[in-house]
Amino acid sequence: MRTEWLSLLWLAITLGGYFALKPLYRRHPRWWTSPLLTVPLLLAAAGLLLGMDYPVYIRDTHWLVLMLGPATAAFALPIFRYRRLIQRHWAALLVGVLGGSAVAIGSAWALASWCGLDDAVRRSLLARSITTPLAMLMSADIGGVPELTALFVVITGVAGIALGELLLRVVPLRSALARGALFGVGAHGAGTAKAYDIGAEEGSVASLAMVLAGLLNVLMAPALAVFLR
Repeated sequence: MRTEWLSLLWLAITLGGYFALKPLYRRHPRWWTSPLLTVPLLLAAAGLLLGMDYPVYIRDTHWLVLMLGPATAAFALPIFRYRRLIQRHWAALLVGVLGGSAVAIGSAWALASWCGLDDAVRRSLLARSITTPLAMLMSADIGGVPELTALFVVITGVAGIALGELLLRVVPLRSALARGALFGVGAHGAGTAKAYDIGAEEGSVASLAMVLAGLLNVLMAPALAVFLR
C-alpha cells in the first residue's frame, strides 16, 4: 500500500475509532471501556492485520503528536478558572502534587531499574503520570524518547482509573478535594474524566491537580536531567 494511503488509513482508524468507541465509555464508564484502552487495542489489531508495527504508526501519524504542542497553552485556563480554589487549598494541593509526583517518578525509576530496562526506556518512564503534551516535553528534556513516553502515559491512565476505583472502595476518602487530587495526580487526563463521573467538584479538582502536576514536572525536568547524569 502506498505511504500516503497508509497514513490516511491510520488517521481514519485513530480518529474514527475514538469517535466510535467514546459513546461506549459514556454509557458504561469503566476502565476497560475507556478509549485510552479500546482504541490502542483496535490499532494493535489493525497493525497485526496489516503487518505494521509501532514505529510505522508513529511515522505516519507524527503530526497528530505535533498538534499536542499548541494544546499546552490551554492548561493556563484551569489555573485561572480555579484560582479561588487554589487560594483556599494551596497547602493541601502543594503537598498532594509534590508527594504524588515524587512517588510517581521514584516508583517508575525503581521498578524500571529492578527490571533491568535500558537507560532511555527508564528515562521515558519518568514522565508517565502527567498529561501527554507535558510528558513529551519532560521526556525530551531528561533524555527519554517522547513517543515512547506517550505510550507509557496511556498505559498509566488506564491503570490509574482501575486502581483509583479500587482504592476508593478500600479507603473511602471523604472530601472532594482528596478524591479529585487522587485521580488528577495519579492518572492525568484519564483520571480527570473519571473524576467528573464521580462529581463536578471532584472533576474540577482533578483538572487543576493534573495541570499543576504537569507544570511542576516540566519545571523540575532540567534539575532531574542533571541529577540523572
